[in-house]
Amino acid sequence: MAAETTSHEVTTKKMPIMEHLIEVRNRLFKSVAAVIVTTILAFIFYDQVMDFLLAPAPADMKMQTITIMEPLSIFFKVSLTAGIIVAMPFLVYQLFAFVSPALTSKEKRRIYVIMPAVAAMFFAGVAFAYFVALPRAMGFFATFGSTWVNIEPAISSYINIVTRLLVGVGLMFETPIIIMVLARMGVVSPQWLAARRKLWIVAAFVIAALITPTFDPINQTIIALPLIILLELSIWLAKLVYKSKKSEPLSAED
Repeated sequence: MAAETTSHEVTTKKMPIMEHLIEVRNRLFKSVAAVIVTTILAFIFYDQVMDFLLAPAPADMKMQTITIMEPLSIFFKVSLTAGIIVAMPFLVYQLFAFVSPALTSKEKRRIYVIMPAVAAMFFAGVAFAYFVALPRAMGFFATFGSTWVNIEPAISSYINIVTRLLVGVGLMFETPIIIMVLARMGVVSPQWLAARRKLWIVAAFVIAALITPTFDPINQTIIALPLIILLELSIWLAKLVYKSKKSEPLSAED
């Protein structure tokens, strides 16, 4: 009898783990499928995507290839990166859907409400990088040293800079949403965030130095300033959700 009880306990403990692993597999499968579909679309519209990526470069800057395989490698890299960027809202949804069983129904509704904001902030970061940061960075590269050398960068070098900046700044703009969720969970408080403003300013310039392809302090400041502003927005959002968590009465759902 005791052996049967022990066996039953082991089975009940293993079942949730198996269900958890199945859920991980299903979410990963859907995410990979979405990236494959969006990457195929990027294959189809590759010329338009490349025109879009090359637009921030100065008109007189000529690109070149160094190896015979470089154009093919750029083709796949650009298509995959474009596919990931386009699929990002769906990927974020899959992440939220994966953690949703651990949340109350009220918390689920709140998460689904902010999901459009997650996608909007990511694309806002991409737009900021494309229209503000990239032209300034490309202008710096096109003029620095141009009096003694012909600046004709390898296409792979240019694409690496562009994709790193677009994705990096896009993810950077997710900071307020991430901090708001952490504040709602009680992991951080508005007071804790506000007390570390000076550290955040230093971190903003460090992150900007890692993302920005140039050593130009002006370009790094262009990236760091929005990050500092995003912290202030994060503190404001944290105050909203942190206060509501304290003031809301417990319900049957919670």
